[in-house]
Amino acid sequence: MTKQSQAENALLATTLVWGSTFVAMKIGLADISPVLMTSVRFVIASLFFLIVFGKRIFPLPEGAFAKGTLLGFFLFIGFIAQNIGLNYTTASKSAFITSLMVVIVPMFQFMVQRRPPTLGNILGIGIVVGGLWLLTAPSGSEFNLGDALTLLCAVVFAYYVVYLDIASKAMSALQLTFLQSATCAVLGVATALGFEDIVFRPTGSMIVSVAYLTVFATIVSTFVQTHFQKFTTPTRAAIIFAVEPVWASTTAYMFLGESLGSAGVLGGALILVGMLTSELSQKIPILNRSFATFFLVG
Repeated sequence: MTKQSQAENALLATTLVWGSTFVAMKIGLADISPVLMTSVRFVIASLFFLIVFGKRIFPLPEGAFAKGTLLGFFLFIGFIAQNIGLNYTTASKSAFITSLMVVIVPMFQFMVQRRPPTLGNILGIGIVVGGLWLLTAPSGSEFNLGDALTLLCAVVFAYYVVYLDIASKAMSALQLTFLQSATCAVLGVATALGFEDIVFRPTGSMIVSVAYLTVFATIVSTFVQTHFQKFTTPTRAAIIFAVEPVWASTTAYMFLGESLGSAGVLGGALILVGMLTSELSQKIPILNRSFATFFLVG
């Protein structure tokens, strides 16, 4: 097996873990409040990185602290919006709406890095919007508060991805991972103590859910993605990551009995098509043209 094949298998396993976290969070939130869940998850992760890799984290390069904590702030807001949203929407819808970050990223790249979106990016956004309408508009599955918070999560995560491209050049992946985790931990504890009606019932299902989110979805997945993604292309990685909402919907059906319905399934499929259209447009000459250039040149 080639190094690229090994890397892509590892990224697929990571994607399946990410997809299953929506069910784990949904189960855990029955016995722990959303901000506290985020706090516990990142406090444990931060302590792990500090104890095991402290000598490789410090000293920090100049400017690393500011960039790392800003990224951690975006990550915290995204997770809080997602966790609170899961109290009002299904795990399946949450996964598909969160995946919209893939098509929002090009818009932020243009705003922050002056990278104009391609025709494929814009076409993908249009397809995704149609899929989102089908996913959330049918009777009995209307757009609700949970969907709105999850959409906010997708927007924040999209900006996070763009800024990550900037901040990652200032420090090692291990240093950046620790700073983000520590920031989420501090903000989570402060927010939970200051603003949240804390709920904590140490049931078996809650403990298993938080442990799974902390160990596999935070510590292990971060290391796997950081180590293996460099051995494949961004395009192939994007195709692999597109499996996440599909697997999330599958696990939600298996463990929670959730069903998207025919319109929801079609909407989810369109979201995947739109994501892949946006990501694969760089390989198709006409779709890889700048959106502005397409109208200027014709």
